Amino acid sequence: MSGMVFDIKRYSIHDGPGIRTTVFLKGCSLRCLWCHNPESVDPGLELMHWPSRCARCYSCITACPKGAIAKDAAGAVVIDRKACDLCGKCAEACLYDAMQMVGREMSVEDVLAEVEKDRVFYEQSGGGLTLSGGDPFVQSAFAEALLDGCRARGIRTAVDTAGFSKNGVLDRMAEKTDLILYDLKCMDDARHKEFTGVSNVPIIDNLKRLAAGRTEVWVRIPLVLGVNDDDDNIRRTIEFLSSLKTIRRVGLLPYHSGGLEKARRIGQESHFRKFETPSEERIAAVEAAFREAGFEVRRGG
Repeated sequence: MSGMVFDIKRYSIHDGPGIRTTVFLKGCSLRCLWCHNPESVDPGLELMHWPSRCARCYSCITACPKGAIAKDAAGAVVIDRKACDLCGKCAEACLYDAMQMVGREMSVEDVLAEVEKDRVFYEQSGGGLTLSGGDPFVQSAFAEALLDGCRARGIRTAVDTAGFSKNGVLDRMAEKTDLILYDLKCMDDARHKEFTGVSNVPIIDNLKRLAAGRTEVWVRIPLVLGVNDDDDNIRRTIEFLSSLKTIRRVGLLPYHSGGLEKARRIGQESHFRKFETPSEERIAAVEAAFREAGFEVRRGG
């Protein structure tokens, strides 16, 4: 079995306990307008262009069999995304990593071999593998196979998810992992649809199911100014999580605009929007509100 991986990040300390290796899988069911990993949304290959790295040698133009790459009047390299068939010839020809293919097909064994390299850090710190994305539920069979492989090797695991999945997938994944990192974005369904493209009803229902099970769950909230940092949403979020009893840890993830530059590099900037980070005072106030309600609060994961 194989799956589409777009990054493997070693020595990660914000994606679960201890020192972890985070494997990022391509594909997501949500379309969050603030996404900081826009290259993770599409489940297939994508071409990323870094103009700042371009030496204007134009080897990519020569290498492209479709004539999808050209130079403009100023000499800058431009890509006709509709003509590009993602063959990767331009990336192979580029000596400066200005052209890169996002995503590579890897087998379960390939990924596990990479994860195994850091076993000593897991054993010393209580860490392990974290599956992230995108959302691992989009490649659920591949994700489950990775979790099974880690369990067979005695490596602890975590799954980072937006929670938009069918119950069968959710139940199987929860049974196979030690920890779920669960994104909770907005309690108002209409606002959730506006900013993520999907209803929050299955997300909330799935979190209720998880909280009633045996797998540990940490909730993570991306904090975006004007979207979900208002008093009403924070109050409703606290009330909902308090009703679940088993959810005691909350991570606040203040928005940053780094995803916009990556969206431009893959030619998808029109699908995302620039937001603002809440002020330090506002973030501190939200942290305080959750702590007063009895939650352990972490910033950044």
